[in-house]
Amino acid sequence: MASRDQFQRFIFEDSHVRGAWVQLGASYREIGSQAPYPDSVRGLLGEALVASVLMSSTLKFEGTLSLQAQGQGPLSTLMAECSHDRFIRGLARFDEQAVGEEAFHDLLGEGRMAITITPEKGNRYQGVVPRESDSLAGCLEEYFERSEQLATSLILFASEEGAAGLLLQRLPGATEEDDDLWERVNHLARTVSEAELLELDSETVLHRLFHEETVRLFDAEPVAFRCSCSQERTLGALEAIGKEECYSILDEQGSIEMDCQFCHAHYRFDRNDIDHLFTGHTLH
Repeated sequence: MASRDQFQRFIFEDSHVRGAWVQLGASYREIGSQAPYPDSVRGLLGEALVASVLMSSTLKFEGTLSLQAQGQGPLSTLMAECSHDRFIRGLARFDEQAVGEEAFHDLLGEGRMAITITPEKGNRYQGVVPRESDSLAGCLEEYFERSEQLATSLILFASEEGAAGLLLQRLPGATEEDDDLWERVNHLARTVSEAELLELDSETVLHRLFHEETVRLFDAEPVAFRCSCSQERTLGALEAIGKEECYSILDEQGSIEMDCQFCHAHYRFDRNDIDHLFTGHTLH
């Protein structure tokens, strides 16, 4: 599969129906190589990454959208995040002994799933995703229906080499013609195969699916893996742990060492760093 790592919006002209397409190659493989993920876990992580890109495209904000699931099954944590400028990161935590080729619900078991929107300015928002459908796409469609009151279709695929997806959404103010169009394009979108979505470019896929409709495709935007961790953010996490706990670790270990869960960047802080964090000046 070509390493396209691209996202594109499209609209059906003169209607209240919009869409988005994404294809991940190198970015997905880089995230997937951060841990020895079994196929079933890597596939679900790929679907979640695709979903985070598609869902972030429906928002008008600068910040991040993350999809998080916590469960009692072999897959205890699933997290995928996309920023407004299409930088993605993600991870999964799983029990190596217990995980197999389970389906979505068997992997996660009982648990909760949430969408968290963190704007650079303004308040953080979290919405709970229903866990009633037997696929990630189905659960997210129900989320849009209940939380946003927007009819939404999501098609998500992931293989060993790549991940891809398609989103269709019916916006408020739809007319009777829009109802007919929605039924038509929704039915057509469901006919797309995994191979088509993973391997073909957006123009070819959209032409094959919707050649009888007037579709306007917007410019492609690059998608890339980039972690948002930093020395400052890690210090911020230590500040949240508290002064007493930090000095207790220092007394015991001589320094505080932390690894980013997403990109494995290593951060080390000595007593001077912690003095500076809590008093604003360094003791020599």
